[in-house]
Formats: sequence, structure tokens, C-alpha cells
Amino acid sequence: MTPPRQFDLGSGALPLDFANTVSGSRPASPRELLLDYDDLVAWGLQACLLAEADAAKLRAEAKRHPQAARRALERARDLREAIYRVFTARGAAGSPEASDIALIGAAAGEGFARSSLVERDGRYAWTWSGARDDLDRVRYAVARAASELLQEDDVPIVGECASDTCTWLFVDTSKNHSRRWCSMSDCGNRAKARRHYARTRTTN
Repeated sequence: MTPPRQFDLGSGALPLDFANTVSGSRPASPRELLLDYDDLVAWGLQACLLAEADAAKLRAEAKRHPQAARRALERARDLREAIYRVFTARGAAGSPEASDIALIGAAAGEGFARSSLVERDGRYAWTWSGARDDLDRVRYAVARAASELLQEDDVPIVGECASDTCTWLFVDTSKNHSRRWCSMSDCGNRAKARRHYARTRTTN
């Protein structure tokens, strides 16, 4: 059995982690990481949006209804690209497209309609109350998280990796918002190595 795909969840915000399920450079040379519905379930499990039992129910439902699972995956990808465009526009001090905000809002609304507000240990939280094998569960949860992030009084500063081969997003908490790379151990180190190589060539 092939082990589930492992995803990077280090952006600092769940909706940005979902936006980062495309590697490479958008739109020139993107590489899809959500290749099938099982990948979407694996991401939801790793992001703690699903319990193991719910993930198993979704995989079984996808196996019974493969065409419906493919459509659910496409809807999730459409949401992902809307989230990417909205937060890159905000990061560039621009205005997101109304159609992208509407897409996120509609999906979040569908999710809220399938959720209940419950009390746990003196705190209230939204809990899934729809069908446990609803193929859109991960999409609903991501849309809700994106809508909540956009409603925060202090929406975080979102940066986009400065690498020519990466367009991953991240929450920029650096001083003066000067962070350039999605990860210093990955894109940052590669850029540093290229600069070192270029300097070496010019001095030889």
C-alpha cells in the first residue's frame, strides 16, 4: 500500500497551507500536489481537520462514487486557487476579485450550514454535524478558515516566496515584514547557494 502523501503545513495559517498544495511557480510551471481525492483526505488528516475514522469514511465513499469524488476534488482545487489569488492580492496591497471572495464565502456558508455551535469546557466552537462521508468536508472547513482569517481585525501580513521556482504563501511575522522565503531551509538556502556560486565564478 502506498503511504499517504506528506504535505508542508508551515505557512502559519491553515488556508495558506491549503493554497500551498501546488508546488513550482504559478502560473508558469505549477506542479499539482492534490493528484487524487485520497491526497485531499491525507491533507485534511494532516491539517487536523479530520479524525482517522472520518478519513476512512471519506476514502470509502470516494471509492464507491469515484466521479463524485473527482468533482469534489475539482471544487477543492477551485477554492484553493481563489484563496491563493485573494491572499496574494492582499499581500500586494491590492483588491481581491469579488468573484474569488464570493467563491470562498459560498463554500464557507455551505460548511456553516452543516455545522453546529457547541460548548466544550466553557468554550464554544463550530463542530461538523453533517454527513461524516460528505466528500466536500475538507473544502468546507478550509473555506470557513479562510473566511474567518479575512474577518480578523488584524489580518496577517501574507508574503509570497521570492524564489523564481516557488510561489508558496506564508504569514510574515518578521520585523519590518522583510521575510522573503517560504523556508530558509529550502528556497532560502537554494538562493543563498546560487549567490555563493555566482560570486565564486566572478572571482575565479
